[in-house]
Amino acid sequence: MAGPLLETVERFTRLAGHNRVAMLMFRLGDGQDFGINVFKVREVIRRQRLERMPSMHELIAGSFDYRGQTIPVIDLAQAMGYPPLADHPEAHFIVTEFSRSVQAFLVSDVQRIVHCDGAGMAAPPPSLGYGPRVNAVTRLDGNLLAIVDVEQVLACIEPAKVELSSRIGSVPGDARRRPRRVLVADDSMVARTQIVELFRQMNLDCVVANDGQEAYEKLVALAEGDSDDNVAMVISDIEMPRMDGYALTRAIREDERLKHLKVLLHSSLSGVFNESMVNQVGADRFIAKFQPDILAAAVVELLPAEEPVRWASL
Repeated sequence: MAGPLLETVERFTRLAGHNRVAMLMFRLGDGQDFGINVFKVREVIRRQRLERMPSMHELIAGSFDYRGQTIPVIDLAQAMGYPPLADHPEAHFIVTEFSRSVQAFLVSDVQRIVHCDGAGMAAPPPSLGYGPRVNAVTRLDGNLLAIVDVEQVLACIEPAKVELSSRIGSVPGDARRRPRRVLVADDSMVARTQIVELFRQMNLDCVVANDGQEAYEKLVALAEGDSDDNVAMVISDIEMPRMDGYALTRAIREDERLKHLKVLLHSSLSGVFNESMVNQVGADRFIAKFQPDILAAAVVELLPAEEPVRWASL
């Protein structure tokens, strides 16, 4: 499926930046459709022979040789509460790249690629029972499509370290004033927690939004309110329901009250494609998740120079 998949991804590339996203649909053992962004997918292949060590995490079905590289295979069915697929002979591997790491997800079968309108995607209500590993749902041909929060699954297996190195200092404010304030927009609870903790170490105050639409509404409300409550810059994910990071950046740049804000796009969608889109929508920087020192250094560089930045001594 690799050839046709990549060709289809090329055709869907033009959707990016217009609050539309291409999803690879798959299933985990029943009729429920799940989705993952196609720009995170390298290849879809038939199940390969797996090697497994007893000390592996319970969600790791094993590892295999992928084009000369040994990569882990995560049993996504088990991670989502379905019966494990490790011994299912008809299962498929979805090989993905997240935040510069390569891994495969074990699924029962792969359906097709579809494109979704971001405005029609929303966080699932708790009553649906998906838990934190689904960060958005939408309707496609009348059927429910659940978008998997892969970052949450990966963090469960190997939590990211939210720690600045000794080279990076804080961003100090006047002792009589509150810390500098930034807005963080991300639909992943794991990602929001990581970023807020990192910025806490930098003496930055955070306004948090769960998607681009909520972020834009908060920015407008702050701009129209007390100037002391304004934010200095925006750090936004790209993939989000209702309004994605590209559309949020466009909205900021077209709003006279907000267009001066620095915007940093921070996503597990890595690659040259994002660098190009940063320029098209008017963002100031793109940083691949999650690299604490690189993100911190970019924020320090982009923050408006109201006050000097203190860097820790080497």
